Amino acid sequence: MPIYTVNGMNCGHCTKTITEALLGVDPTLIVKTAIEHKTVTVLMPNESTEKQGINTEIFKHVIVDAGYEVTAVIP
Repeated sequence: MPIYTVNGMNCGHCTKTITEALLGVDPTLIVKTAIEHKTVTVLMPNESTEKQGINTEIFKHVIVDAGYEVTAVIP
């Protein structure tokens, strides 16, 4: 359950953009955002996600590609 601190995430549109980008990688992910803490938590309920090699680094790149800066990752 990685938690990402995301600089620039400060509104509902931002959280929607990040959530949709992550769900594009795997639609079974559970994405929780907290604007007040500027965090994104990714839960991987689908065991096959990990088997496909999808990991915290890939999620970080997806968030960055969506236009945001990841300043910290807690695995």
